[in-house]
Amino acid sequence: MKLKQLSIFVAILGLSSFAQADFIGLKGDISYWNVDGTSQIKYPTSSMSNSGNDLLLDPYAGLNLKNDLDTKGAVQISAAFEHPVPIIPNVKVKYTKLDIDTETNTAPEKLEKTEINLDHTDLILYYEILDNIIKADIGVGATRLNGDVKQFGTSVDVDEYSPIIYAEVGGKLPFTGLSAKAEATYTNVNDVKITDAQAEVQYNFVQSMLLDLGAKVGYRVMNIELDDIDKRDMKFEFKGPYIGLDAHF
Repeated sequence: MKLKQLSIFVAILGLSSFAQADFIGLKGDISYWNVDGTSQIKYPTSSMSNSGNDLLLDPYAGLNLKNDLDTKGAVQISAAFEHPVPIIPNVKVKYTKLDIDTETNTAPEKLEKTEINLDHTDLILYYEILDNIIKADIGVGATRLNGDVKQFGTSVDVDEYSPIIYAEVGGKLPFTGLSAKAEATYTNVNDVKITDAQAEVQYNFVQSMLLDLGAKVGYRVMNIELDDIDKRDMKFEFKGPYIGLDAHF
């Protein structure tokens, strides 16, 4: 009986020590992303009338338009809540607003503008598997892509939800304030495929018990493939460098 009580006490003590190995923390960052990339929109070769007998004439039928995107700035924000309870995952939210254009030559001396307006939001539940000089997180979550794509005077509404997997790895150079990390999310479900990856270097110019504040530079690449959205297949690549601020309370 005493051996059983001792085992329970040791287990509780071990759990308590693990739970107190870290503190409750709040992380947040905001950055400016200098985005360019490519846009590819493929139209169906034909469509049927309501009777199913006649082919409808579509002036854009069979078009497969691929263009370079104009360089634009985008704001990206993230916030994370971390705690010392081992069983409960930490929570992270990432948000990016994309508002970018491209022009297409559809006829001699005629340009058609394509407007891409998309809000990209990730909700991530993750666990810290390492949190020392080397840091590593893994998790799962959900992503939402919401907005519209305007081309040839028509607007295609986009509102897609998908599960995602998440990973982050990073490291610190002790006593310097320098750190680096890379993170990625991925989904490929039904008609939605999104690969989102970024890597950055950060320097903390404020380091204290209450606040770490740093400046960072990085590079991000996001590929989006949407199949059969309003009878169109769409592929977008958004890429470019970013600069920002990061705070850890």
